[in-house]
Amino acid sequence: MDDRELDDLMALVPPLLQALEGVAFVGRYLHPPQLAAVVDAIGAADAPLRAARPRLEAWPEALADVRDPLGAAADAALAAFDGLREAAVSQDVGTAYRALGQLPRAQEHLYPLSPLLPPVSRFFLDIAHREDAALQARLANPAPETGIFHFANERGEKGGVSLYVPETYDPATAHPLVVALHGGSGHGRAFLWSWLREARTRGVILAAPTAVGQTWAISGPDPDTPNLTEMVEAVSSRWRVDPARILLTGMSDGGTFSYVSGLEPDSPFTHLAPVSAAFHPMLAQMADPGRIAGLPIHVTHGSLDWMFPVSMAREAVQALTAAGASVTWREIEDLSHTYPREINGELLDWLGA
Repeated sequence: MDDRELDDLMALVPPLLQALEGVAFVGRYLHPPQLAAVVDAIGAADAPLRAARPRLEAWPEALADVRDPLGAAADAALAAFDGLREAAVSQDVGTAYRALGQLPRAQEHLYPLSPLLPPVSRFFLDIAHREDAALQARLANPAPETGIFHFANERGEKGGVSLYVPETYDPATAHPLVVALHGGSGHGRAFLWSWLREARTRGVILAAPTAVGQTWAISGPDPDTPNLTEMVEAVSSRWRVDPARILLTGMSDGGTFSYVSGLEPDSPFTHLAPVSAAFHPMLAQMADPGRIAGLPIHVTHGSLDWMFPVSMAREAVQALTAAGASVTWREIEDLSHTYPREINGELLDWLGA
């Protein structure tokens, strides 16, 4: 790169990362009655990015490996802002959710640049560790067979999995495994990014599978549980997984399926952490006593949840505790039916990761 292109990077990368944080803010605090106010809170955070984006057009083809992913990430971020503003005017929550779907697309384009651009690498760490020079040095020298893998999990595919193995992976150490299940209209390839910062910071193997059907098998025949078991076995055969720290967590329908599948007597999961999930007391009553006794379950729910009322989660805590599970309850006052990224660190502390 010459000085002009380095100047372009300095002009483009910081506003790109700030724009992505703005989109993530809306994703966390979105609540249908407050849609316009939440979008208004991020203001014109995209304006510096819009001003800088054209600078990439002058880059030569020799720099396409950097130019193209940066451009694609910037375009996705700007599309998210456009969609969110449209949603704020129309008061259409569906439009807002579609706009938020641009965030994982932007992150997927951006992440491969982490080894080349230190600000991007820091962006994919939790805030408390972004100035950790020793961690940065370890991440810059990735171990073999690490990074992000997609197994039959292109967008539109069902039943596959997206996997992250931390660049700091050490085969001499048993690593925790987090299996994170998307919501009813989601996809594992997108939901991976809800957990990647914390997994990368803490050295946790992360799997984000996609349901076999339109959503997880929360009623009727269950092809998803065998799929999850096979996935855990496949990951454990290739990388060293700590069999005492295998977490099944999920958002919305994914959280509900964490109950359904995780309470099975032969489940490989040692900890369950449903988030913003539906629950029926029969799940606890029908669970195998040997499975549920002492089982660590962390329940997270928002007081503002408009899809699954928080009373449902409180009933889950009571029923699971009465059945003998070791339950941790976390109610978040300002959380609607969205995924609270801030809970990830707490869950990893609870898992002992």
